[in-house]
Amino acid sequence: MFWSKKAKPSLEGMELAELCQIEAEGLYRSGRYHCAEAVLETVRRHFAAEMPESIVGTVSGFGFGSNSGCVCGAVSGGTVALGLALKDKKETAHLTKELHTWFSEKYGVTCCKSIRKTHKGACPVLTGEVAGKIAEMLGRK
Repeated sequence: MFWSKKAKPSLEGMELAELCQIEAEGLYRSGRYHCAEAVLETVRRHFAAEMPESIVGTVSGFGFGSNSGCVCGAVSGGTVALGLALKDKKETAHLTKELHTWFSEKYGVTCCKSIRKTHKGACPVLTGEVAGKIAEMLGRK
C-alpha cells in the first residue's frame, strides 16, 4: 500500500476493520506511535473511547518486541487492546488465541526479530493488519 503523510484516504463506505487498518498504519508511519501504541490507540478510539488517550502509554515498552525482539509489539498491543475493549477475561483469552493463531499463519512466527528479518519493512503494514483483525473480531461480538 502506498502511503503519504499528506494523503488522506476516503473513508466513505469503508468497513470499520478496513478503517482501523488504515488508521493504525497511519499512526505508525507518523512516527508518533510504534506498533503496540498504534494498535491500542486505534482500538481505543473505536471500541473504548471513554478511556483516556494516556492509556496508550501502558504499552510503550512493547515496541520492537518489548525491546528484546521477542513477541511482535503489534500483537502484544493488540492483546492489551482486546482486554481493554472486552473487559471479560475468558473472551479476551479466546480472542487473543485467535489473534496469535491468525498472525502466526500469516507471518510464520510472532517473533519480532524473525519478522523483521524475513519481512523487511513490514512493520507499518502488519501493525495496520493487526488493528484491522482486532476490529473484525470485536465486530463479531
